[in-house]
Amino acid sequence: MSSLPPTTAQLRHNIDTGRTGEKVAAPDPAAAPLGTDDEAAGTPPSGQAVAMARDAELKDPARQGAKPDRGGLIFVVAVAVFSLAVIAAGVSTL
Repeated sequence: MSSLPPTTAQLRHNIDTGRTGEKVAAPDPAAAPLGTDDEAAGTPPSGQAVAMARDAELKDPARQGAKPDRGGLIFVVAVAVFSLAVIAAGVSTL
């Protein structure tokens, strides 16, 4: 008995749970879930294509254990702290 090929839903689940290492484990809302565009066009991905994509996502050593880039978050926090300091300085001179 052969196993069924993976589906796009399974691939998305692997990505959303963080198994591919490209993001933290959290669901991403999607207006058009992975594979929907292909299905709507009448050309759904073959089981072999999904299996190849899933294997590539799970086996990429660069993605395994990758940490998310927090540079943008640090910038936003720095700007917020600076803005609050400027506002506080302006209020204290009144």
